[in-house]
Amino acid sequence: MAEFVEADNFEAIITRIEHKSRKIESLLKQYKPVEALKTALEGSPPKTKDERCKSANWIVVHRAIMAIKDVDSLFSALDPEYYDILMKYLYRGLSTGDRPTCDQCLRIHEKLTEKAGLGCILRCLADTVNTV
Repeated sequence: MAEFVEADNFEAIITRIEHKSRKIESLLKQYKPVEALKTALEGSPPKTKDERCKSANWIVVHRAIMAIKDVDSLFSALDPEYYDILMKYLYRGLSTGDRPTCDQCLRIHEKLTEKAGLGCILRCLADTVNTV
């Protein structure tokens, strides 16, 4: 079972997320959206139950997801180790109800399911410990 960070480490987690956010913005300015997405997914979800940390991390991942223009080329560059966590964030995006976010998440979900199979969806839904 994953260890969760105590609430008093909230600032440390937020600092790591802010650092990750700056790195992602830099990658996006260099037109490297896939690298930005990989960076966003690294260390996700934060090992905490604090919803403030999870929300801050979602904002960073959302920024990277929305920057993906060529969904087909995404999966030629994205390692399979990222598939399950990406699926979790796609479902979080779909839960927002925001039309552009949902459209982008559905586009990526379709390609991810083709690439990773239904097992990816099942692992995502069955994992109730590592929530995003």
